[in-house]
Amino acid sequence: MSKGKVAVLGVNGHIGQAVAKAFVAQGWDVTGMARADKHRTPGVRFVQGDSDSVEDMRRAIGDAEVVVNALNLPYDKWFNGAMEAQMSRVAAAMGSSGRTMLFPGNIYNFAADSDLLTPDLPQNPPTPRGAVRVRVEAIFEQAAKRGDFQVLILRAGDFYGPGSEGDWFDQIIMREVKARKVSLQGTPGIGHSWAYLPDLARAFEALAAVRGTLGGFERFHFSGHFATPEQMGAAIAKAAPVSLKSGMFPFWMLQAFGLIDPVIREVVKMRYIWQHPLRLTDARLDEILGKDFNTPFDVAVAATVAPFFAKAGLESQFSANGTRRFA
Repeated sequence: MSKGKVAVLGVNGHIGQAVAKAFVAQGWDVTGMARADKHRTPGVRFVQGDSDSVEDMRRAIGDAEVVVNALNLPYDKWFNGAMEAQMSRVAAAMGSSGRTMLFPGNIYNFAADSDLLTPDLPQNPPTPRGAVRVRVEAIFEQAAKRGDFQVLILRAGDFYGPGSEGDWFDQIIMREVKARKVSLQGTPGIGHSWAYLPDLARAFEALAAVRGTLGGFERFHFSGHFATPEQMGAAIAKAAPVSLKSGMFPFWMLQAFGLIDPVIREVVKMRYIWQHPLRLTDARLDEILGKDFNTPFDVAVAATVAPFFAKAGLESQFSANGTRRFA
């Protein structure tokens, strides 16, 4: 028996793809919208559509009770009102339906010295990118206050997981694994907030399942994994079938690439999130999700790096589900 109908806008992206799989696994009828059916995910009914079109999104949403707004723009295209316009179109597509919208938030909304990030912490973004995210959340909060639809924001750290592309693992951390080298990202001794995508996706589904007990506008913070570069390096080494050299990725290289690449240029501007221990915490969400909800850090990292070892002609000590292959 179906648990309900959910539409995932932006089903090809990191969070869209992971969420679609999580809802399918829990017995939902899932529709996914994107420009092309890139992943052909089993159990997902694909609807071709464009986020520039309110009508396309309305068609994809159909009679779904829950909508996962997993849309995003290229990292260098957020500005001059572009993201606010995109999200306003989503709100228009939702209409005054009384549906539930799930939206992935991030840590850009908070000041660099905030450290412990709770859902009720005042939002003081230190960058223009963070200010964009604050304005986007305000658009949805206003819609919720009008009673148009319920909004549940789930804030998380940097995504990672098996098969994820265009993230820190394939762009930097595991980029030279064929040469048995790992480049660690961040500041030595400073923890960073990470979100293992399969866990985060299950958390979205868990919130959807209890949406009737929640308010019209709610913010939740997904604790995920908080790890220093040293801890990340140790977890990768533990999963590696061979000895690896590891070191900190030199930030000046990003600055240099940023001179010619507009996306990297914008990434450089967000360096502060790697220099300060911005840790997400939420006792209320922890209670909803239950004890031991998150995949253990070592297991999550092992599953994430296994495809990189395989592609490099090295076989990980762990299978994709984190089970050790060798004694």
